[in-house]
Amino acid sequence: MKALVAQELSGPSGLVYTDWPEPTASEDAVVIDVRAAGLSFPDLLLIRGEYQLKLDPPFVPGMEVAGVVHSAPEASGFTPGQRVSAVTMLGGFAERVAVAPRSVTPTADGIDDASAAALLGNYYTMYFALARRAALRPDETVLVFGSAGGVGTAAIQIAKAMGARVIAMVRRTQAVEYVESLGADVVLPLSDGWPQAVRDATDGRGVDVVVDPVGGEVFDDAIRVLATEGRLLVLGFAAGQGIPTVKVNRLLLRNVGVIGVGYGEFINRHPDAQALFGAGLRHLIEAGLRPPPPVRFPLADGRAAFEALAAGEVLGKAVLEP
Repeated sequence: MKALVAQELSGPSGLVYTDWPEPTASEDAVVIDVRAAGLSFPDLLLIRGEYQLKLDPPFVPGMEVAGVVHSAPEASGFTPGQRVSAVTMLGGFAERVAVAPRSVTPTADGIDDASAAALLGNYYTMYFALARRAALRPDETVLVFGSAGGVGTAAIQIAKAMGARVIAMVRRTQAVEYVESLGADVVLPLSDGWPQAVRDATDGRGVDVVVDPVGGEVFDDAIRVLATEGRLLVLGFAAGQGIPTVKVNRLLLRNVGVIGVGYGEFINRHPDAQALFGAGLRHLIEAGLRPPPPVRFPLADGRAAFEALAAGEVLGKAVLEP
């Protein structure tokens, strides 16, 4: 079969579209014919050698897939020909992949494969972040950084679906229209003076929840714009400026919290919880939640897709299609 293989840890330049051994049927895995595979920022870090999971090349990256069951253990509950999506962690950028049954979920009716792949990592993570870690309540205000990316897109849509008011920060002026189309109530430029703009948009009160996949220079000011009992969700450090630190007296005096969101690690420790979060997300999908149309690339052009992701040229989610 064909696959996108990381031959060296040099980022997109180390990717090669080439032949790779097919997975074989087993009693421990569901084998999926991949119709769409989602690109994520962790994939980019992985092929740079900068992710917490360190792998020696060659390997096939790809953490999120959607497609059709090729074969499945009888006890798994899945059958050949069934449409499914799955979190794979590795191997997704290929024509076929083997996945543990607990990581596979049926694809909802009315959702195509590209959208099903787009709903996996980012939307599961943000549902976990907002519903579990932040305990978001209706009518609270959520501030989203990186709002035009995959995580930010999911954050805006899920927060709105949960009844929150959303303020979205954008660094790219060309992304404003896209972010507005997601349903954000207020869209503000991430420029000098943005903290005061956030306070003005909340009548001086501040925000209840901050979604921060960026880190870097926005972190300290993000704590300052939290309302009393506000929660800042740490999802990553896309700014690449080192890991921020916090003076805990700020948390004590203002009754605010900084909360880590590590969905993958949580599921590794509590694998049965994935079904719980999946059920919550499906409820929002049944109520009408749909991801914006993903940006599609052929699997053979995977290097170009990653170059676009690294350059910040992708709005929302990109997927590779064999």
